[in-house]
Amino acid sequence: MHIDKETVSKIAHLSRLEYSETEKDELAKDMNKILNWMEQLNEINTEGVEPLIHMSAEINVLREDSVHQHLDHKKALLNAPKKDSDYFRVPKVIE
Repeated sequence: MHIDKETVSKIAHLSRLEYSETEKDELAKDMNKILNWMEQLNEINTEGVEPLIHMSAEINVLREDSVHQHLDHKKALLNAPKKDSDYFRVPKVIE
């Protein structure tokens, strides 16, 4: 497959992008390089090679979920610098 300026123009139109003529030439060259590289990769024999799910064999160690005592409403308000009955008071940030 070969990418020309017309194909780049169609892709740019579908992507809602605008390019100058020199940029279209550069993009066509870059896209052709990518496609040539992909063709080289397709020539490699990958039979019997398992696909990767992760890039490393490391396993993430997760902790078990456990229920702990939570901070109740009254205790949380004890340390509040400003409070109003059941709510924290904060400076107004929206006009």
